[in-house]
Parts: sequence; structure tokens; C-alpha cells
Amino acid sequence: MTGKVYLVGSGVSNLDYLTIRGQWLLSQADVLVYDALVNLKILDLVPENCLKLNVGKRGGLPSTNQEQINDLLIIYCLKGKQVVRLKSGDPLIFGRANEEINALIKAGCNYELVPGISSALAAPLLAGIPLTDKFISHCFTVMTGHDPNLLNWDALAKIDTLVILMGAKKLGRIIYNLLEKGRSPDEPIAIIRDGGSPKQKIWIGTLKSIIEQVSGVSLSPAIIVIGKVVNLRNMSSSADLPLKGKTVLITRAAEQSSQFSVILQQQGAVTIEMPALEILPPSNWEALDKAIQELSSFNWLILTSANGVKFFFERLKELGKDSRALGGIKIAVVGKKTASFLQNHGLIPDFVPPNFVADSLVENFPETLNNQKILFPRVETGGREILVQELQKQGAEVREVPAYQSGCPQKINLDAWEAIQQKQVNIITFASSKTVQNFHDLLKQEINRNSELNMLSLLEDVCFASIGPQTSTTCYKLLGRVDIEAKEYTLEGLIDALINYQSN
Repeated sequence: MTGKVYLVGSGVSNLDYLTIRGQWLLSQADVLVYDALVNLKILDLVPENCLKLNVGKRGGLPSTNQEQINDLLIIYCLKGKQVVRLKSGDPLIFGRANEEINALIKAGCNYELVPGISSALAAPLLAGIPLTDKFISHCFTVMTGHDPNLLNWDALAKIDTLVILMGAKKLGRIIYNLLEKGRSPDEPIAIIRDGGSPKQKIWIGTLKSIIEQVSGVSLSPAIIVIGKVVNLRNMSSSADLPLKGKTVLITRAAEQSSQFSVILQQQGAVTIEMPALEILPPSNWEALDKAIQELSSFNWLILTSANGVKFFFERLKELGKDSRALGGIKIAVVGKKTASFLQNHGLIPDFVPPNFVADSLVENFPETLNNQKILFPRVETGGREILVQELQKQGAEVREVPAYQSGCPQKINLDAWEAIQQKQVNIITFASSKTVQNFHDLLKQEINRNSELNMLSLLEDVCFASIGPQTSTTCYKLLGRVDIEAKEYTLEGLIDALINYQSN
């Protein structure tokens, strides 16, 4: 096999801005060699057997030197591997890619350059700052502030808009040089830290005020924008989005968060995913397997969650069966999402209760429950017992079988924990009682490690949003309050409730 090295720009931190070409190459990679500022969620895009090598360089920290990086690219390329050299932003903007390319050429290695969106362009845009304007900015310059002594400040002071990368540590020297060369002390300046990520933070000031504003704050990694265009920030932003400027913490299982996150982002929110559930197969398949072999003896199959649908049909397939095995059984589901998952298997539910909660299923059941034989694949432990109790009270024979289990992750997501500590979170969403319980336990675990923290002060300014009454009850019990409750007990209903709350 002929190896090849792809020097790929990953864009800014948000995965939404990775190119389609970059994403495809990652899916085919044998070896991934990546930088420090690359979003680690990108690692989920490579094959499981891909070798992942972190060669990131950060100032003051142990790092891989450039010669070693060059050698790694050459070694794996000559072994016939498809190597993705992933760089933050664009690979040819302050990325030392030329050194890697020259080393590859010298070693006779094939390579390809794949552009990425540079933070020099994306960070100002995502902060709502235009780099050019018909009246006040006819040009802009991108520069590195790593060593201000190498720059021509006479020329730079005359340019309408300056975009400075790697300049946070030299901010004082940069401002001094511009003022010395005639730039006004009232010139607007913006500092954008972690541009495009959930942790994005923006400081707006002037050349004479900004140093005091950011005193004692860690700014790296940051993009600095200097020029009158900074004052246009509010003109260029999408102020009509209802959740604009809000950071929403999502507490769902990791594999369930993405679609919800995307919808919230479309409404203007910055989202942070904090998995508060782990969804796993049951400890034993025996009960479900036996029930599947006896499917023809049941009158009804009840599915109350997308997880129930997923694991039930996976097991059905594992046992050599498909949806045709359900031909003589009626199916009841709770919630539109569960119904949608069922339709993915070519089946339409016979009954969906109107209020999207399990209790409503019994109240509105379309047939007399007496002597009905019901199969109920459910979570192994911790689910609500009232549904089964009410079905049995009405004369039904219910066989409960574990189809999956949900547990609490061992550790809190570090990005989420940092955002909570720094008071960056505005809203926390809870889609089940278990997510409330596990969020509480994970937070308590961290607080117990630091006696200076307490839950009340950490969450005092945070809005709690609940998907429905049962989740709200757990919120009141463990967190003391609920600020928003969905009227329709679905994720769509929860989003509508968030929008209504922010609009009033």
C-alpha cells in the first residue's frame, strides 16, 4: 500500500465548522496526529482501530518537538498508512506546516493539504464582529503577537482593522506599540477567548481600558480584534434568536444529546453536553430472550422510551427475528420520540397516550385491560413502578423484562464542571428524574473534594428546566426548585418552554 499524509485544518473548536473533506478523511484514517487546540470530540470521528497521537504544543507545558512530529509523519507514511495530521484552524496559518511539508518531500512521502476555517476569520464572525465595512474598514491584517519586536508597527498602526493571534501574553506590549505610533487610546478592542466553543468569552473595551478589564484573567487561547468594527458587533449579530447569549447545559446520555444540542444551537444557544446517564445492555439477556421466543402469547407490547425500542429490536435481530415477529401483537408507546424510533423499524404504534407520560397510558388505554397479557421491556433498575401497578390493578398480566440499564457516569464532564464553577451556565435541562439524580450526585462528588464550594452558591443564578412533572418532583427534592416545566412532555416541548421563558 502507498501511504499518504493529509494535513487537515480542523477549523475552530466547534465541530460544525469542520469541512466535509476533513470529516471524510478522518473516517478513513489509520493514524491521527493532532494538535493541542483541536476539539477532542473529533477523535470520535476516526475508526476504532486508528492510532491517535497527541503532539500538541502549549506554552510552558511539556510538548513534542517539531522534529519528532516530522519523523512520526514520515514513519507511518512509509509504512503505507493513511495519516491525518490534524491542525487547529487552517494548516497554513501560523501552523508550522511548511516544516512538515519539506520533511515529507525530502522523505519522498505523498501529501495533500486540506483547508480549514482559521480562527482569525471565524472567531470575530462568531462574536458578531465584521472585519470589513464599507465605511470604516476597507482592509484588515492578520498577524501573530508571539514576538511583537518582529512586526512593523509604523505600518500596522495605519491599518483599519487588526486581527492578532497568539497575542494574549503580549497584550500590553501590543497596545503600547500602537499608541506610540499614533493609534487613539479610544480605539475599540475585542478579546475573544475560546472562540466558537461553549466556553467562548468576549471582552470589549478600548486600548486605554482593556488591560484593567482583563487583569488577572487567563486569556489564552484568544483572538484580539482592534479597530472601529468592534463597535458594529451588535449590528452584525442575530439578535432575533430567542436563546442568543444563553449557555445551556444538557444532562442526557452522551449518545442522546447531539440532536437536542443542535436544535438549541439553531435557537442561538451555546450548548455544553454533560452526560448524566450511561445506557448499557442489561446484566442478563435471559428474561428478554425468553419473552421474545414467546411473543405470540402476548396481546400488547409496551415501549416507554427510545432506549427500550433500540435494545428490544437489537435483541430481536440477534435472535434471528425481525419486526414480522410482532405481526400478531398490538404496540403501545409513550411519547412521539419513542413512536418515531418504532417507525424506523417499519412499525406504526397502535396506541400513543395523549400526554406523553406513562401514567396517561393506563388512563387512556383503548381496550379493557382485564386479562390482557402485556410484555414490558424496560430499564433494569430504577424505573417508576406505578405503570405496572396500575396495569395490574386493571386486571392485566404484565411481564417486565430488563432490556437495558442506565447508570451514573463515574466522573463529571470536565468542560461542564469548569463552566459551572466559572458561572458560565445559564440554563440546565433535565429530561428525566435520573438525570436530576445523577447530576446532583456528580456535582456533590466534586464539591466534597473542595470544601470551599457549595451547591447553593454554584447554582444560584442557574435556571432549571424540566421535561415534565415527575422530573420536576425530583428537581424540587434535590435542587430545591424548578424554573421551567414543559407543557408537552417531550424534548420539543422542553425547547418551546425555554423559548417562551426567555421571550417573557
